[in-house]
Amino acid sequence: MSDFIAPIERQNSILDLLDQQQRLTVAEVCQRFSVSKATARRDLERLSQEGKLQRVHGGAIALRQAPPESPILLREQEQREEKARIGRAAAGLVQNGETILLGSGTTVLDVARNLRQHTGLTVITNSLPVINMLARLENITVIALGGQVRDSELSFIGYLTEKTLGEINADWVIIGIRAISLANGLSNDYLPETMTDRAILCAGRKVVIVADHTKCGMISTALVAPLTSIQILVTDDKTDRAFVDSLREQGIEVIIA
Repeated sequence: MSDFIAPIERQNSILDLLDQQQRLTVAEVCQRFSVSKATARRDLERLSQEGKLQRVHGGAIALRQAPPESPILLREQEQREEKARIGRAAAGLVQNGETILLGSGTTVLDVARNLRQHTGLTVITNSLPVINMLARLENITVIALGGQVRDSELSFIGYLTEKTLGEINADWVIIGIRAISLANGLSNDYLPETMTDRAILCAGRKVVIVADHTKCGMISTALVAPLTSIQILVTDDKTDRAFVDSLREQGIEVIIA
């Protein structure tokens, strides 16, 4: 009886094994399925192109679905220490006198908290919590993006917001994201916000994603943009090392806070 396994069967078995282990090397695929390195790499590349796993140097890691996002007021204490470190590191990229576009979310709010000692800044934002945090400071000019208020996020989204963003060219865009993966790029779980996020990403010369380890290696419902749309990821030291290495191989700077 032949031991031949059709490629589709082998690839499904690879996904089953990856689901159990969360990580596979090319060598493990070769040994488990008695195939060459070239075949193992080809299988992993095919599965990566289909969005079923994340290809990393020397193997693959499992692709995980991000859970639905809870309202901003309930998320403030999640990964509190990691977000504080990420906020300090991202704010440290900004120089006095620059113009920064800040998106919404709890991690970006930590960035804003660490910008309060800067001078001569112009901060453009669609986040009501960021506006409230920075509006009374004499050393920072705050420009609020209008639009429809998203109650759960306390942010402005929609046509009016996006129209204003089309007139902006900031030095920095600093934005959070629900999920970031090697295979699927940036994604979130709220479809009406997707177009606003895309407009934010296009409104600055340097784009920074701030995301703790729970967002990395994840995929959510709506594609926001490919990885090529960003220059820097600021994350924490619990983020998977293979994920970080793969981003750096693609030319994305990763700052570990």
